[in-house]
Amino acid sequence: MSDTPSDAAFATLPLATSLLDNLDSLGFTAMTPIQAESLPPILAGRDVIARARTGSGKTAAFGLGLLSRLDLASFRVQGLVLCPTRELAGQVAGELRRLARTLPNVKVLTLCGGAPFGPQLASLAHGAHLVVGTPGRIEEHLRKGSLVLDGLATLVLDEADRMLDMGFQASLEAIVAETPASRQTLLFSATFSDAVRPVAAALIRDPVGVEAAESHDPGSIHERVYRVNDGDEARLEALCRLLLHLRPASSVVFCNTKRETDEVAQALDAAGFSALALHGDLEQADRDRLLVLFANRSASILVATDVAARGLDIAELDAVFNYHIARELEVHVHRVGRTGRAGSAGIACTLVGEGEEYRLARLNAFRGEPLEEAALPPRAVLAGDPLVPPMATLQLGAGKKQKVRPGDILGALTGEAGLAGDQVGRIKVLANSAYVAVRREVADRALARLLDGRIKGRRVRVRRVSR
Repeated sequence: MSDTPSDAAFATLPLATSLLDNLDSLGFTAMTPIQAESLPPILAGRDVIARARTGSGKTAAFGLGLLSRLDLASFRVQGLVLCPTRELAGQVAGELRRLARTLPNVKVLTLCGGAPFGPQLASLAHGAHLVVGTPGRIEEHLRKGSLVLDGLATLVLDEADRMLDMGFQASLEAIVAETPASRQTLLFSATFSDAVRPVAAALIRDPVGVEAAESHDPGSIHERVYRVNDGDEARLEALCRLLLHLRPASSVVFCNTKRETDEVAQALDAAGFSALALHGDLEQADRDRLLVLFANRSASILVATDVAARGLDIAELDAVFNYHIARELEVHVHRVGRTGRAGSAGIACTLVGEGEEYRLARLNAFRGEPLEEAALPPRAVLAGDPLVPPMATLQLGAGKKQKVRPGDILGALTGEAGLAGDQVGRIKVLANSAYVAVRREVADRALARLLDGRIKGRRVRVRRVSR
């Protein structure tokens, strides 16, 4: 462990002045615990194994390490970040670009499955300093010879445990075989399960181990266990009773399988709740749309598998519901830690059936103390109406490639459409589309005005994508 205090300033690190100036402009002054523990050995060139949860600041930790080692005059690939999902890869690439904005001509390329292969080949032909991608697509480029890693200085495995859970071990081994033995290797993982240990031992030389303190106060999370009768109907009714009683504005229901995720989301939707199912079988366009709806509060419940929920920007989460106890106990702790962040209070509810007593006993032993048990709310709450999300979302058929900016959309809504500024929520502009959240009560008016008006001097297709 490093002796660097967790509130130390970035200025205490041996970083280039341009990087420090950019961090200051971004409002990054004091380091988070994972940054304070991992950055000194990373900048010293050591291999690092870091246990760090989503939202802890880990991307900036390995990102600054990557950027500090770049030879900007060379457009060969010098840094590679492997991520389990396209969503996380996109977030990591975006953060790297933000951290690098004061460095001249740094090129960060994203290579993920689910995207056309041709444009990726064209981008690679022009060279890149840093590549962020999913193991399957990176391995495919290596196999075709379109990606060469002979000059790689740093390899980062982000969310290593999830990549192994998703069956990427063979791909990881094939990728590592194409990298120089002299590379620096950084492994970041929210959990450090038995599956990760042998992989880490094979990849990393004389590593520095880092485990930062949690980024939330455990006391801010009220965690309870609720007993339910066996059977799908009883478990679903228990979940509905908790949702109607607690009425969280934003919550995640964790399921252990993709099939269960779909079934629970469909049942909640049929019962009048605003629920979305998120798992690994979704196409990227559908995944983007669902995440936007949840992030901008056009849907209040996200039903997700653990793998799909990794890397999501859901810092403000009122409640977490475990439909079943997670198969891996560390994963259960990671789920619960999704709520109660940034000084806010959170609720974590775990449903336990009659046949799951052994799992609960194992979980209590793992935690070192028994979880508080509580009675379910009375069945009378089922007569109430589910919470209605405050926002609705409109999708526009134009995005970054059409030179559309968030300010263009905001201007069209507050100008021609006559909406007040506080009636417009989050705006997300993607490559060929954009999403904007508006207050639910003005959604029809906003849609009609956008359909009749113009953005950037031309008409744009618009549709409502939330209820």
